[in-house]
Amino acid sequence: MRVSQADIVMVPGYQGSGPEHWQTRWERRMSTARRVEQAEWSKPVREDWTKAVAEAVNASTRPVVLVAHSLGVAACVQAVHQFRHHVAGAFFVAPPDVANPQIRPKHLMTFGPYPREPLPFPSAVVASRDDSYCDYEVAEDIAAAWGSLLIDAGNSGHLNNESGHGPWPEGLLVFGKFVSRLSTDPVPDWTIKPS
Repeated sequence: MRVSQADIVMVPGYQGSGPEHWQTRWERRMSTARRVEQAEWSKPVREDWTKAVAEAVNASTRPVVLVAHSLGVAACVQAVHQFRHHVAGAFFVAPPDVANPQIRPKHLMTFGPYPREPLPFPSAVVASRDDSYCDYEVAEDIAAAWGSLLIDAGNSGHLNNESGHGPWPEGLLVFGKFVSRLSTDPVPDWTIKPS
């Protein structure tokens, strides 16, 4: 698959992705990319966020590739049972440990716990070894549960502007390689039913 064959759905995390964030920069470079907008970026409500993600996926006209950062990963994974349109793959960056009672702000825990079932589409989880929002071992565990390819980003913080990942060209190269291995054909009966 080529990027131009997919609807690239950008799903920012807590407080959104500003103009210099890699998600915003990638969105400007990809003609088929669009952002999921949330009504409230600083006080996220799980039901509202997951509904917005599902609406963006279900309104797509091409196969979807999700590109989520931080709390956007949690919103995507929690919304999977609402997807009615073909998701070709998901590129998840720096998922937070939403089951950690020490996470701040505390209301991020309302997005947890993560489902433990394998995702019904190919996915990659990019995790840092010194992310203050998630221990690497936790990211490794959830990636294994989801059947995701785990990409070790080394000591890269939370993979955002503050950690020096504004343009993040290395991430864009990895994303391009990931997309090139996806298929435009839906997997038969790919949707999962809510439990």
